[in-house]
Amino acid sequence: MKYKIIAFIDGLIVYDFILFGAIILLFILFLILAIALSKHTTTSVLLILFSLVFVFITPVFGYKQMHAYLFKNSIEILQTQKLEFSDAILVSGILNNESKKRFSSCKIRAGVYKVSHNIVLDMIYPINPFKKTTHNVDLNLSSGEEYHFKFFIEPFYYSKDYNISVKGYCK
Repeated sequence: MKYKIIAFIDGLIVYDFILFGAIILLFILFLILAIALSKHTTTSVLLILFSLVFVFITPVFGYKQMHAYLFKNSIEILQTQKLEFSDAILVSGILNNESKKRFSSCKIRAGVYKVSHNIVLDMIYPINPFKKTTHNVDLNLSSGEEYHFKFFIEPFYYSKDYNISVKGYCK
């Protein structure tokens, strides 16, 4: 857990610090406003509750939305093939840089999930794939360029119907 926190802090960019600073500043302003309106207890309590919810929820959603906007990419899967003589799946595709920033590294995550012919289960299975693989790629990808990737998901023993989802998280 300690290493994940350190890696997260090392991966922060200037925009992240601006976002977190603005959230803390707004939290303090809401608290000052709640203190200023202390004669109106219900308004003051609601402002304090709102500021607490704001300070705990906004960083998560703000971070995700900001990175989705700044480092927008798309992945097109060209081929998925279950290998015949080994227990693996070959996945190949193209990562497109759709943002205005240059990508220096990307994490390409692939997940394999079951396919049932039940509507409810087909919505639940992609949330938690039963087989996951992450590939870290150091690259120099300008805006509008594409990167061709190919990797294996192994060991893979599942013999029934499955789907593969691939996502890219770039910086």
